Amino acid sequence: MLPDHILRQLLQESRKIAIIGAKDKEGQPVDTVGRYLIAQGYDVFPVHPVRKRVWGREAWPSVKDLPEPVDIIDLFRAPEYCPAHAREVIELSWKPKMFWMQLGIRSPEAGRLLFDAGIGVIEDLCIKIEHARLLGNV
Repeated sequence: MLPDHILRQLLQESRKIAIIGAKDKEGQPVDTVGRYLIAQGYDVFPVHPVRKRVWGREAWPSVKDLPEPVDIIDLFRAPEYCPAHAREVIELSWKPKMFWMQLGIRSPEAGRLLFDAGIGVIEDLCIKIEHARLLGNV
């Protein structure tokens, strides 16, 4: 796990976050997190293979379709899908600073793939909880 000062710096310096598995279904953790990050001033890019719009923003079918590089890729998918998403990220022409697997999500295989490609990995942490804890709910 990253020390708090590094995690705080990552959250302060990052401005663009792609959320894989994005959906604006009220009451679901991904909806709460997405809305929180938008309210905190992040430029959030929803990624979902079917939905066209999420949180009033254009949704992208895959990270490969994003219109620009992002700093953090935040994953809301079951662990068995993590390695495939990791491979997708590794194939991008740019590298995010961090591949963040939300609370309850761990994938040693995805972690190894990303680490070997020079991409930071966070597992089993909620970006909303960590942001609020380290930077306050500003």
